[in-house]
Amino acid sequence: MNMSELMLNTEPNSPTNIPADAVHVAVGVIFNSQQNKILIAKRPEHLHQGGLWEFPGGKVGIGESVDQALARELFEEVGITPIQAQPLMGVHHDYSDKQVFLDIWTVTQFSGDAKGAEGQQIEWVSVQDLLGAQSQYQFPAANQSILDRLKTL
Repeated sequence: MNMSELMLNTEPNSPTNIPADAVHVAVGVIFNSQQNKILIAKRPEHLHQGGLWEFPGGKVGIGESVDQALARELFEEVGITPIQAQPLMGVHHDYSDKQVFLDIWTVTQFSGDAKGAEGQQIEWVSVQDLLGAQSQYQFPAANQSILDRLKTL
């Protein structure tokens, strides 16, 4: 499979939505309190897809629900705790060296002040700057479906 498959994620914690050979990742599309900016983070150079921007999140652990993983990862990565989060979509993407299943949630309320808790660069970016044709932010291929979906919100 060379393209991302967009799957509506009606049962985000259901293992039937996740391909067996894919890395299951909880992803947060985090809106600021005015709901006009989204938090993005730059991947460290030494990681898969390093140097590209991403929506914060990380791997779902064994026995962990997606919302638990999202809360843990957002606290570890950017120092926030989600208060209000909703499933948005799921994306399966096949890179040449790994498969990922992104379980994407919108976070519209959180506690804490966002910071790059692991030393990574973070930015609050306006929706227009993030989604515009002249956007300076480069994302991994698996994130393109998220950007396309955000255009419809």
